[in-house]
Amino acid sequence: MSRARSAFTLLEILVSLALVGMIFLAMNTFIFSMGELWGKNTDVRLFDQHVNAVTRFLGQTLATATYPPSARASSAPVYPEQITPATGGADNLITFDLPAGLRLLNWPDRPLPEVTCSLQVRPNDGLYLLWHSRLEMHYADEPPREVKLTPFCTALGYDYYDDNFKKWTTDTALQNDNTGQPTPPQRLRLYFQYGKLKRETIVPIPAAVQGTPVYP
Repeated sequence: MSRARSAFTLLEILVSLALVGMIFLAMNTFIFSMGELWGKNTDVRLFDQHVNAVTRFLGQTLATATYPPSARASSAPVYPEQITPATGGADNLITFDLPAGLRLLNWPDRPLPEVTCSLQVRPNDGLYLLWHSRLEMHYADEPPREVKLTPFCTALGYDYYDDNFKKWTTDTALQNDNTGQPTPPQRLRLYFQYGKLKRETIVPIPAAVQGTPVYP
């Protein structure tokens, strides 16, 4: 009787090693090619994520300002107001009230309610949120505190809807009413830029909601 084989031959081992090497080579080629493709679009993806995050944050914050008790009867919860920032130069800025404050705000002492916030875009610097509480002793005298929301917002546009012509118009400055007072827009238009990448997003300004908001 012939003795059963108990080991691989040298030829079989060489063939197995060659097959394993080919598999590893194919896997490495695939992994490196995918990594190269993924890396080429890293800036685009990160920039888009940042733009979406800032836009979503502003949309949610403005929506919060339209709920009671922020939205008072017969008043616009999001309104233009003349604000003088720490950098100087008073300007009419989109302003809104947050009675419960905001987690993003870094208070030097304990947080206060009745927070007034404004949005300002500074050329070559970004979008700022200006804020202070109406309960502060020097609310009317001292400039509001500041927090930079994004360094990539280059401009802020204001969208108004014309009921007569049934169309939207975008202005770089707030429109004035018949008395010369600035009027709040229906939408904010944000312009972002990072190198050659440019994005434009819209943040609706919700109408005031009276009563308890309905959540899905």
